[in-house]
Amino acid sequence: MPKADLPTRWTDTVMHTAVPWAEYPRPQLRRSEWQCLNGWWDYKGGKQISSAKAPDKPISFDLDNESIHVPFCPESVLSGIKRDQEVNMWYQRKFSLPADWKGKDLLLHFEGVLHKATVFINGQKVGMHEGGYESFTFNITSYLHKGENTITVAAYDTNDGTAPSGKNSPRGDYTFTSGIWQSVWLEPVSHIHIQNIRLTPSVQQKRLALQVTAKNGLNVLAVALKGDSIVATASGQANNLFYLNLLHPKTWSPDHPFLYDLKLKLVNQKGQVVDSVLSYFGMRDIRLGKVNGVIRPLLNGQFVFQMGLLDQGYWPDGILTPPSSEALQYDMEITKAAGFNLIRKHMKTESKRFYYLADKLGLLVWQDMPAIWYQDKDTAVNRSRFRKELKGLIDDHYNSPSIVAWVPFNENWGAFDVKQITDWVKNYDSTRLVNGNSGYNNNPSYQKAYGDPGNGDFVDTHLYGVPFKPVEPDSHRAASLGEFGGVGLFVPGHMWPVENNAYRYVATKTALTDDYIFSIEHIYQYMRYHGLSSAIYTQTTDVEHEVNGILTYDRAVKKMNLKRIRKINRWLINSSKDINPDNRSDSLR
Repeated sequence: MPKADLPTRWTDTVMHTAVPWAEYPRPQLRRSEWQCLNGWWDYKGGKQISSAKAPDKPISFDLDNESIHVPFCPESVLSGIKRDQEVNMWYQRKFSLPADWKGKDLLLHFEGVLHKATVFINGQKVGMHEGGYESFTFNITSYLHKGENTITVAAYDTNDGTAPSGKNSPRGDYTFTSGIWQSVWLEPVSHIHIQNIRLTPSVQQKRLALQVTAKNGLNVLAVALKGDSIVATASGQANNLFYLNLLHPKTWSPDHPFLYDLKLKLVNQKGQVVDSVLSYFGMRDIRLGKVNGVIRPLLNGQFVFQMGLLDQGYWPDGILTPPSSEALQYDMEITKAAGFNLIRKHMKTESKRFYYLADKLGLLVWQDMPAIWYQDKDTAVNRSRFRKELKGLIDDHYNSPSIVAWVPFNENWGAFDVKQITDWVKNYDSTRLVNGNSGYNNNPSYQKAYGDPGNGDFVDTHLYGVPFKPVEPDSHRAASLGEFGGVGLFVPGHMWPVENNAYRYVATKTALTDDYIFSIEHIYQYMRYHGLSSAIYTQTTDVEHEVNGILTYDRAVKKMNLKRIRKINRWLINSSKDINPDNRSDSLR
């Protein structure tokens, strides 16, 4: 096995785990029967291997195959490979089906493959998918044999910046990620089954809008539960909107992240239940409104300052993939314990379990779209790819109440048609806010700045100096400090083995904590007197060469006094609530 350059507390355990990431991958559309395909697969990869770009048939595997630990990318130590820029990646494994799945359709699910995937079952081509940050599914029923079956996956990723890739790119600073990087799993279903659900809460109208994708002409029965008590029932037609009315809806917020359970049944013309799934939802409303004449984001009708961390989601052992669900949850619980109420998920997506944990723990999420870097090359292809994958990202995570804003572009990286794309996102999902070009005041040197699109819900700048002066709201947008901080602290023995850097530096944990508190006191002034409504501190953890996290990259050291950080964060957030006209309580630091 390769050696970890910087292990985490989870590295050794996960490297010796037969089936990593064994949790059910899709918390908002659950069935009881499934089979995890994570674990050790046969593997062949590299630029000299047969092209995986668009193969018509699988390559042959033999005794000289390597083994790869799915779902970890071949660049990571947890994969067992640890090689950069494979380009062509071939995976293969055997699987058998339980006897009681006989007569069922079998769905093969991929939570994420970078960037083009071609899937074969028993040597037959099932289909292809392009797009690394969205899940996809194939019905493989007609390709199966009795007994043992073989799955082969060809993954192709040139990682040349012409597809959405975020920081995982030639200009993205960090180690590349290619191939399978999220869970692979099987699910038996009835031939007629629920394919997807779309949940839209409306606190003002006291109802949940539902749309269940299935065969036309079937009925859907929906039951909402609060604990063990049924609070609402409704029925409707598959593929059509219908509504669950909630007489006294209990709202979801970071302070009270209440989630309703949801049961859905698909019923045929004979009245027979042909499929059933379990889900959940949160009653949450996010919109802009005026508070004392100032445009601000309102959560369930109230202004709450959105105080967040820039969370890049990189790991020294798994790169884009956390070593385990426990590790992922650790970062999120630290964020919550430190008094933050928001995560800006920067330039990547996560497994669906991340959004479930955000829903459950009570963390608002701003979700970035991973940047495309060379948007002006072959624009008909590359720009269309970006738009398609942006839509896929939104569709994949639409049901999560914690997501309150989409961020199509960051600092002009790969920016094009920003005004039009911002409008498109707002029209496609009118239930959330849109931050069209976060940090429009910054720009990479290799391209012309698009700048402020002038539309969307935020006017947003990034400022890494002290003192700083954030932008103020305009007539139709709230003011955001989309990134600030970036202060470095060296922690020998817990840093990535490269030259480390930050925007500026302090020498001690106490100094870093004091610096953060000074920044929040400064932000309070702009919130209270200049209309600032949100701020994102850089960042949750150190990332490779960057040493500006509140945690070291290996998550072993808390670089700030988190009790003091929590106290100042809660003071800021609670003070923001007092700005609302109907909330006059005194706030104490």
